[in-house]
Amino acid sequence: MEKTLTFQHVSYLWDEAKAAELAGDEVALFLYRSNLLGADLRLTNYAGGNTSCKITETDPVTGQPAEVMWVKGSGGDIGTLKRSGCANLYVDKLHALKNRYRGLEFEDEMVALFDHCLFDPKCAAPSIDTPLHGLLPFKHIDHLHPDALIAIAASKDGEQIMKEIWGDTMAWLPWQRPGFDLGLQLEKVVKENPGLRGVILGGHGLFTWGDTSYDSYINTLEVIEQAASYLEANYGKRRPVFGGVKREQTLDAAQRRQQAVGVMPVLRGLASSHRRMLGHYTDDARVLEFVNSHDLDRLAQQGTSCPDHFLRTKIRPLVLDPAQMQQPAAAVHEYLQERFEAYRQDYTAYYERRKHANSPARRDPNPVVILWPGVGMFAFAKDKQTARVAAEFYTNAINVMKGAEAVSEYQGLPEQEAFDIEYWLLEEAKLQRMPKPKSLSGKVAFVTGGTGGIGKAICEALLEQGACVVAADRDRLDETQQDLRKQFGKDSALATSIDVLSAEHIGESLRQSILQFGGVDIIVNCAGLSISKPLSETTQADWDILNDVLVKGQFLVSQAAVEILRQQQLGGDIVNIASKNGLVAGPNNVAYGTAKAAQLHMSRLLAAELGPDKIRVNTVNPDAVLRGSKIWEGDWAAGRAKAYGISVEDLPAHYAKRTLLGEEVLAEDIAQAVRVFVDGSLAKSTGNVLNVDGGVAMAFVR
Repeated sequence: MEKTLTFQHVSYLWDEAKAAELAGDEVALFLYRSNLLGADLRLTNYAGGNTSCKITETDPVTGQPAEVMWVKGSGGDIGTLKRSGCANLYVDKLHALKNRYRGLEFEDEMVALFDHCLFDPKCAAPSIDTPLHGLLPFKHIDHLHPDALIAIAASKDGEQIMKEIWGDTMAWLPWQRPGFDLGLQLEKVVKENPGLRGVILGGHGLFTWGDTSYDSYINTLEVIEQAASYLEANYGKRRPVFGGVKREQTLDAAQRRQQAVGVMPVLRGLASSHRRMLGHYTDDARVLEFVNSHDLDRLAQQGTSCPDHFLRTKIRPLVLDPAQMQQPAAAVHEYLQERFEAYRQDYTAYYERRKHANSPARRDPNPVVILWPGVGMFAFAKDKQTARVAAEFYTNAINVMKGAEAVSEYQGLPEQEAFDIEYWLLEEAKLQRMPKPKSLSGKVAFVTGGTGGIGKAICEALLEQGACVVAADRDRLDETQQDLRKQFGKDSALATSIDVLSAEHIGESLRQSILQFGGVDIIVNCAGLSISKPLSETTQADWDILNDVLVKGQFLVSQAAVEILRQQQLGGDIVNIASKNGLVAGPNNVAYGTAKAAQLHMSRLLAAELGPDKIRVNTVNPDAVLRGSKIWEGDWAAGRAKAYGISVEDLPAHYAKRTLLGEEVLAEDIAQAVRVFVDGSLAKSTGNVLNVDGGVAMAFVR
């Protein structure tokens, strides 16, 4: 076939100028190719698939030329692959492992032997797919999981369809778990069928190759384009897509969002019975087409096919009855509890009937993917990225089912094969090697005043401990969101507009938090302002704005957040940032000091009321946080300097000098005080006050 550069179903991203810059460095070109393939989710999902190249290196021991394979290492992602993420192995040593292979019953022992084939002992760990690349003769190989190819690979008539599209230029291997034997099968089929451009692995994915990185890239795109074009031409011919529409889409986007917000905290609470989970919601058109179809129940029950899909989405999703979901809130909660319990029991039964004598212990029995006809899909996982990726993978599975049903009949993995993948000892070993969760992993913090000096420092301190953060404020939103995501990852933070004097604005800000992360666990009331005037100069407007923002704002935010915390039934934390001025009477400070004292006592009142809900309420009292704090950008500093008869420039030294420790208080100090209240260090503390003021004897609480 002639090569084509015109594609409708995949993205041609190759830049000749960029490739020319990399000419002569085969590894650099291999990484460039890998990144381009990983940039198009129609080709493969996050961390899905792997790529390789074989080059000649100088053996550091013998000084002689040696053929070395560079391949994506275990757990990597081709879209972001770098040299450090690659394993590199002697090709001849990989072939020599054939002499050590004892058969399918001893597959797992081969993985440890890969380490003895490493060219660079400090490279990334080789993945289970290493022999699938190493035993093939081609210089450049792409192994991907494109939806269009898996649709054919997961079809009852997949092999026949393959021949219809590509004739004898492609070969078929029936489903088999990845490993050394599958590598031998690939090697055999290529030797027996010279002139192949690729191999389809039944129920799994695609192998393609080329003499150069560019040749492999083009070959891969062409094969996927041809598969996608074939499916496109057949949608609706054999039968209506997904058996046709069972439920008309009656809700618009705003209504779907409203429905999702109303139930997501409840779902999150139920999904967190094993460990705290974060959520992701999507009403992608592909999802809605599936969940509103006649075939939803039949296909959802079959589960996914590709191992990468299955490992991230579990054996099958939980499907909700839309009629039951329209009941009053209490009845919906009861229905969801019943559905979750039924799912857990079903998952436990699956584990019991398929487990082996040496299988790892049963894992979390809660669903990862939840489908609500008319509304969309929810996914829950240990962190936001994993939840988002799970939703992406199930969307891929939907695409696969759509394609397979259009041209044949979809076939999911047999249940025993699915179990053997999910509870594979090598997969368990990978899970055991993962770092332990941080103290705030799985939790969501909502910080008002989150873009200011103290607020942003609190966001950063909580993010460092694994939390996801919503920085709610009036300005600096884009700047703060970009900065936090740059430091902690794109799934870590959200900046949202808020007016703490408006219940409607607060509600919308919290709704954004729910849609982004599934709920909220930690509320930090840090929004504030300061006005320093003597009684005679304090206006009613001064009094009103201070008491509105500091007191009413704290009340409204806490009231709205507690409703969400109670829906989740996971407890929670409220930390109010008050001030030393709430305890100590100072000059020219009547409105501000009164408002801060009200914040303090409201915290005690809420602690007394919310204890039965396992919601802790505590207060941090800063004093004289100058650097980076918004309250010092206005007239406050001048007012305090005037009150003490000193210049503004002398304020930091003045405040530090008057403390028992003689230390300046920083925004980071306040942030650490918040952290210890919420990270489990003080799990049985509520109604307490923690002064972070360098030591001011007059502010001692007791």
